[in-house]
Amino acid sequence: MTRGTIATTLLITSLALPAFAESHATGDAAKGESTYKKCKACHVIADDDGNVIQKGGKTGPNLYGVVGRAAGSVDGFRYSSVMEDAAATGLVWDAENLVSFLADPSKHLSEVAGKKGRSKMSLKLKKGAEDMVAYLASVGPAPAE
Repeated sequence: MTRGTIATTLLITSLALPAFAESHATGDAAKGESTYKKCKACHVIADDDGNVIQKGGKTGPNLYGVVGRAAGSVDGFRYSSVMEDAAATGLVWDAENLVSFLADPSKHLSEVAGKKGRSKMSLKLKKGAEDMVAYLASVGPAPAE
């Protein structure tokens, strides 16, 4: 690649990411980044090359690329049985599902799975879930074309 091609690619990517984030959530990504402080005790955001975007724990799965990802699909992570049951229904973490999950994880998974169960995630975001989804979309990978 030439310098011009690289610069053009970077420019197009930088312009596309905000549009991608907006198309997946109506929240405020800057507010979501602030709210992420509540999540980092359990979750890290690290890209596929291992570059850490947000430091955090490893109790929960890596949140990089969570928007648009199939539920319960991070290799090597042990999910709750209700998460596995919800994932078996084809649950995908789109903005709507993430907002509902973040507001009450166990309730959302139980509704999707069709049976009562408890999520391993105990945090409930009664406010700011839309912002969190916008933030997670903004730091995730660019959408596939």
